[in-house]
Amino acid sequence: MHSVRPPRQPRRVLHGVLLLDKPLGWTSNDALQKAKGILRAEKGGHTGTLDPLATGLLPLCFGAATKFSQASLDADKRYTATLHLGQRTNTGDREGEVIEERPVHTDLAAIEAACTGFTGAIDQVPPMHSALKHEGKALYEYARAGVEVERPARQVTIHSIDILSWQGTELVLDVHCSKGTYIRTLAEDIGAALGCGAHLSALRRTGSGALRVQDSVSLEALQALSEAERDALLQPPDVLLAGWPAVHLPDDEAGRFLTGLRRRVTLADAPAVRVYRRPPEPPDAPRAFLGTAHITAGELIADRLLSPLEVQDSP
Repeated sequence: MHSVRPPRQPRRVLHGVLLLDKPLGWTSNDALQKAKGILRAEKGGHTGTLDPLATGLLPLCFGAATKFSQASLDADKRYTATLHLGQRTNTGDREGEVIEERPVHTDLAAIEAACTGFTGAIDQVPPMHSALKHEGKALYEYARAGVEVERPARQVTIHSIDILSWQGTELVLDVHCSKGTYIRTLAEDIGAALGCGAHLSALRRTGSGALRVQDSVSLEALQALSEAERDALLQPPDVLLAGWPAVHLPDDEAGRFLTGLRRRVTLADAPAVRVYRRPPEPPDAPRAFLGTAHITAGELIADRLLSPLEVQDSP
């Protein structure tokens, strides 16, 4: 007899942010699709690609939260990067072929100096083995075909590089950087500065803006939870905007703001603010996130708004 599969459960409308600890070997989209299936979510997206080689923090946005995913894409990132000194590969990481080997003759002072030399605003040439597009195709597609494409350098900012450990050929760094930083390229550049070459042997994203990997959940743990426990892990959309200035509007002003009307405010100009509705009484009454805006010449101008059905009170 043929076994009968249980009926597939329908998708749900969910709004919120799930902090996922992406497993090794998975693409970001693979992890997103798996999480969507577990949550039965209708609409979702991730906030920045992690290579299959990398693990760690991958914020996933569902429903209304997708409107604010760009804030996470633009946020500074933090990584634990493991460098293998003395070997260069054709991809800049451990998945490539070794193309050069050199003896490692260095000391802690030289490593500290090399890291300091790449701190601040620097120019990086994107690696050929990357998802960056050229004429509609990802660079890694050209690389696999043996075609080298000229890539203009891009400026990124390395806020800090701290040495976590160093033993022989293994160097582990904590890197705090701007969006768009290629850690593989940074690993190769540090190896070149040390005179021995290097490639990236492991990478873990530990932070994105104010979000931290310590608050994330693995796919295995997510799968083991009940549906109510999974839903409880979803954080409100404005978690992506932590650190932005906040504007609070009374009920009547909030309603007008949600229609897209400009409001006069006695606040300084600001390129990006998060906007809330807060009843005047009591002082600790729940507030509701309405969306994002900017302030120009005393006017509060809406950018990304939630629909009235998406607005929910929160502490």
